[in-house]
Amino acid sequence: MADLLTTRQLQDLLQVDRTTIYRMVEGGQLPAVRVGKQWRFHREDLERWLRNSAAPGVVSIPSEPVASPALAELLPLESTQLIQDAFADALGVTLLITDMDGRPVTQPSNPCGLFEAVMQDRDAVAHCVADWGRMAGMITLEPRFAPNELGVLCARAMIRHGRELMGMVFAGGIAPDPWPPPPAQQDQIAERMGLDPLYLASHMPEVHHLDIAARQLALDFVQRIADIVSHLLEDRSDLTTRLQAIASLTSL
Repeated sequence: MADLLTTRQLQDLLQVDRTTIYRMVEGGQLPAVRVGKQWRFHREDLERWLRNSAAPGVVSIPSEPVASPALAELLPLESTQLIQDAFADALGVTLLITDMDGRPVTQPSNPCGLFEAVMQDRDAVAHCVADWGRMAGMITLEPRFAPNELGVLCARAMIRHGRELMGMVFAGGIAPDPWPPPPAQQDQIAERMGLDPLYLASHMPEVHHLDIAARQLALDFVQRIADIVSHLLEDRSDLTTRLQAIASLTSL
């Protein structure tokens, strides 16, 4: 039953109201099963449905950029960086916040040696940014680890402002099992990233090693971190609106 979501859980994931969910189920637009008198939703069915259709009310990623304030302009960056640093140290992973194009908004927290080495090369940085931007279009109901361009595990969670997707929190730098990859695979990674194979190989061991429980803890927290950042956005927006209202009153 762990793979079955309740209506309430689906509301939180899709950011739609209960009436919309019921209407979509009854209209055959949303895959669901009856468990007693309640509707339940299989995770795999929902992820397949999200990949193949755009549900009413679900925030979708536009093909063209939408004119809106940049995430870096909306966030209190100093406070956000401190929060990110604390979680990265506690979880033993590398954390980074980007906008929806994959461009970094914060400095990486607790970066592994492999990440730091790759970030010294401008072309490799551009390659990573493109990879992060590509991950914005990967629709999943919850964060999950998958190998990135370097072969290490990475997961991302979405940052929202109202109903708009504003950015992503990445947790990564984690070695999969086994690690490091075979020399031939390392050479392929180096060629793809435009790096010297010997340089890359010398830094391959410098990654985070987490056991299964620690990986799951990181997954559990990456969305919570994104939610905290989303709340910071909302609070900052509310404060700005109030200050603008006060300014307009005092100018009368």
